[in-house]
Amino acid sequence: MPFPLPPGSTIGILGGGQLGRMLALAAARLGLDVVILTPDAGSPASKVSRETIVAAYDDPDALARLAALADVVTYEFENVPAATVAALNGLGAPTAPGPLALAVAQDRVEEKTFLNGAHAPTVAFAAVGSVSDIAAALPRIGLPALLKTRREGYDGKGQAWIHDAAEAGAAFAAVGAAPSILEARAAFTRELSIIAARGRDGQTAFYPLSENVHEGGILRTTFAPAAVTPALQAEAERIAGEVLGRLDYVGVMGIELFDLGDGTLLVNEIAPRVHNTGHWTQDGCEVDQFEQHIRAVAGWPLGDTTPAVSVEMTNLLGDEILGWADLARDPAARLHLYGKGEPRPGRKMGHVNRVRRFRG
Repeated sequence: MPFPLPPGSTIGILGGGQLGRMLALAAARLGLDVVILTPDAGSPASKVSRETIVAAYDDPDALARLAALADVVTYEFENVPAATVAALNGLGAPTAPGPLALAVAQDRVEEKTFLNGAHAPTVAFAAVGSVSDIAAALPRIGLPALLKTRREGYDGKGQAWIHDAAEAGAAFAAVGAAPSILEARAAFTRELSIIAARGRDGQTAFYPLSENVHEGGILRTTFAPAAVTPALQAEAERIAGEVLGRLDYVGVMGIELFDLGDGTLLVNEIAPRVHNTGHWTQDGCEVDQFEQHIRAVAGWPLGDTTPAVSVEMTNLLGDEILGWADLARDPAARLHLYGKGEPRPGRKMGHVNRVRRFRG
C-alpha cells in the first residue's frame, strides 16, 4: 500500500508495553487499526488493540501473520532483534524506524561512534572486553568513570561506577563480564532531552526541551518546556536534525542530553522510539509524541509541536498507583494509567501530568 496510509489501514507494533498501548490509542484517534506482536499475554497494549499475536519475536509463523495484517510495522522498544526486522522486510512489510537506527541504538559503542561522526558530541568513551581494557582506558577517560554493558540494560541496570582503578575488576564482574563501554563522567548541571520527529518526506519537527530528574537510575520527573535559551534549543535541534537525517529516520526519537551550563550539550543516548521524557506532550501540545510517531510511520504530515501549557510529568512507580483516586481528584492532574497488574517496586504503573497555563 503506498504512503500516506489512509484511515482503516493497520499499524503493526512490536512490543506490548505501555508505549505500545499509548501508540495504539493514538492510532485509534486517527482511524487506524493496530496489531500487536508480543510474547506476553495480557499486555497493556493488547487491551486497546484490534488483535494481539502472542509469540516470540523470532517466531516465523507469527512474523508472517503480522506481515500479512500490517501495512507498516513499528516498535515500542529498541531491543527488537535485528533478524525480526529483516524477516518482516523480507515478507514485504515496511518497518519504521529502519534497521540502521536499531543497529546504532542497540550497541552503546556503535551509538557513540555514530554520534561523534554526526557532529553530536558525547563524553569520552572506550570499548571494554576485559578488565585490562578498563585499566588501559582509565588514564584517558579519568575517574570516576561509568561502566555499562554495550547492549541492553535500562533504568540503571547493567552499569557500575568506578571511583578507583582498583575497582575495575569488581565493576566488570558487576555487569556480568559482558562486552561493555567505559564512559567519562559528564560535569553537567542538569539533564535535558528533546523529542524529535522525521516524516517519510524528510520533514522534521522538534518539541521544546524538557528537564529531567532521575532517582536510582529511573526517570522520576520531567519539567517542560525547560527554562533554556533560544540558542540552547537551537543547538538541541541541530543535533537532533543531524542524527535523524544521517539515519534516514522515520518516526519519533528521544535524545537524552547533558547540559554543561556553558551552552554546550553532550548526547547521553538516543532512543529510536517514543520516550518517557516525552509523556508531557500528551497534555502539553496539540499533537503529542504518540500521535506524531503514528503520523510519521504512516506517511502523514507531522503535527504542531507548540506547547499550550507547561507540564510537570511524574512517573508512578510500584505502590504509588494505589493513590489513583486522590490523583483523580486533583483538577490540575491528568492521569495516565497503563493497565498493568501487580505494582512491583520500581515498576512503571502510570504517570501523571500536572499542567499550568502560560500567563499572557
